[in-house]
Amino acid sequence: MYEIVIQTAWLIPCYPLIGAILALPWSMGWSGQLGSRPSGYINILMAGVAFIHGLVALVIGWDLPPQQISYSWLHTSTLDINFPIEISTITLTAIAVVTGINFVSQIYAVGYLEMDWGWARFFSLMNCFGAGICGLVLSNSLFFTYVFLELLTLATYLLVGFWYAQSLVITGARDAFWTKRVGDIILLMGVIAIYPIAGTWNFTELEILAQTAQLDPTVALLLGLSLSAGPLGKCAQIPFQLWLDEAMEAPIPATVLRNAVVVGAGAFVLIKLAPVISLSPILLNTLVILGVTTAICCSLIAIAQIDMKRVLSYTLSAYIGLVFIAIGTQNLDSARFILFNESFGMSLLYMGIGAIIWTNITQDLTQLGGLWSRRPFTGAAILVAIASFITLPPLGGFWGFLQLVDGLWVEQPWLVGVILIVNTLTAFSLTRLFCLIFLGKVKPMSERSIEPFWLISLPVISTAVFICHLPIMLRDLGMLPTWGALDTMFAPLLVWSSISGIAISAVIYSVDTIPKPIKLPLPAIQNFFANDLYVQRFYQLTIVMLVATSAKVTNWFDRYIVDGFVNFIGLGTLFSGQALKYTTSGQSQLYILLAFSGIIIIGLMMGLLV
Repeated sequence: MYEIVIQTAWLIPCYPLIGAILALPWSMGWSGQLGSRPSGYINILMAGVAFIHGLVALVIGWDLPPQQISYSWLHTSTLDINFPIEISTITLTAIAVVTGINFVSQIYAVGYLEMDWGWARFFSLMNCFGAGICGLVLSNSLFFTYVFLELLTLATYLLVGFWYAQSLVITGARDAFWTKRVGDIILLMGVIAIYPIAGTWNFTELEILAQTAQLDPTVALLLGLSLSAGPLGKCAQIPFQLWLDEAMEAPIPATVLRNAVVVGAGAFVLIKLAPVISLSPILLNTLVILGVTTAICCSLIAIAQIDMKRVLSYTLSAYIGLVFIAIGTQNLDSARFILFNESFGMSLLYMGIGAIIWTNITQDLTQLGGLWSRRPFTGAAILVAIASFITLPPLGGFWGFLQLVDGLWVEQPWLVGVILIVNTLTAFSLTRLFCLIFLGKVKPMSERSIEPFWLISLPVISTAVFICHLPIMLRDLGMLPTWGALDTMFAPLLVWSSISGIAISAVIYSVDTIPKPIKLPLPAIQNFFANDLYVQRFYQLTIVMLVATSAKVTNWFDRYIVDGFVNFIGLGTLFSGQALKYTTSGQSQLYILLAFSGIIIIGLMMGLLV
């Protein structure tokens, strides 16, 4: 019985996919008078089945060694492609997290999209999302991992463009899709290039080969860069960070699943590729530099935003930047732990602000305030999410960062300072978000705000309670780092970095005598951060202008050179035909003269060419 649960773990991605297929009658309008609600309930049921199967498999397979299950997909004389599945504690834990968040997000969506007419399409896409992530987690093949990443890119495009009647939604979906496509195309080059070198796409075999591989440094660097491009795009790291902000046009339940899980999926793939990436020290340093740059810049950008979704999107990019630092320094256990914590904290943050947007019909922080007396349960849940996201013990974020800084102190101590700075900025930004929403004077948009009904409140409160109990569960499972194994001198530094960020932000944004919005001494600096470091403007003046100019040049060349030459030949044929028709006199001697003249002209031309 127990063995069957483990051996059938490959069915977990199939459950949500079956739910999406069963919703087709409603998606196609074939349901008659039934309406679209049954499609949502079917998808929720299948998401729940996937969660239960994943949770039971995790409990049964917790102490079991990793298992490999392989299915033959394509076999030729020179190519043999199998679909290998790895069942281990790490993959089963990730499956339980993914399916759990997908299940909770869909319950949350029942309340959030109560009056929406597109239930069938939305819940089907949510389960396609869930199936793609589960398949990516279980896949032990780089080739099929790329396939699942492409499925996630397509699902992102369709979910971001869910409300397609709005122009900003279409623009956001398009920008998110094409930005991620750049990274995916470069990743495809790496997937193709690595097979002749290693002779396999299996992650386990790649790890073994990487231990003894003797690659040319240039080849290792180029191969690693191409394999890292896809995860960089998925994780919204510089220079691909703009798509995550554009993708905020999606409904909040889809944003919960995408930002809590899908954004981290890129980093999860990069962790699997860590043995190959480690062959190039230059690439490892590049990942560290990109992570540091993204973490600091996006943390500063988040502080300058007045849209609560944008605050969280840039905060997430900064947080994943710290994961890239962990991967670049080969602290893979810390990277996994931080990703694990991020999934719960970010899902609760988005569900909390979604509950506020649902009742207040605004996401502008300048229009909110004084909600604590009206929304205490939502406020308490958001406080739990903030505490778990930064380094406040005993919640998960503290343990993950404590393990990371302990691993960095010996070899690269300057990165410890970066983590402390980013943690302080994150604490400042999230506290600012909380103060502007819940503290201060009640504003007109907050006058009639009440707690949402139970289908929205229940997932929010349940997730907050789970996060509070998560450290106890991790301790009982032996997953928390022990004090004896870590240098505890960093614990006070991490805690004080969080407290200092919270205290400074609370003083500034909760004291009514301090004028709002806060103005820096130099407006240019404030505008620099408020306009996202002018990155979008830079792209418009460089990449966009280059593409637009090259498109115009290509169009001109195609129209006037290529088409012009073809049109010239056509006109020449037309006029020559019109001229030759007057030579048809019926006299044979004239035809013979024309034939010999043509032969002489052709001979002269060939002679000149020779």
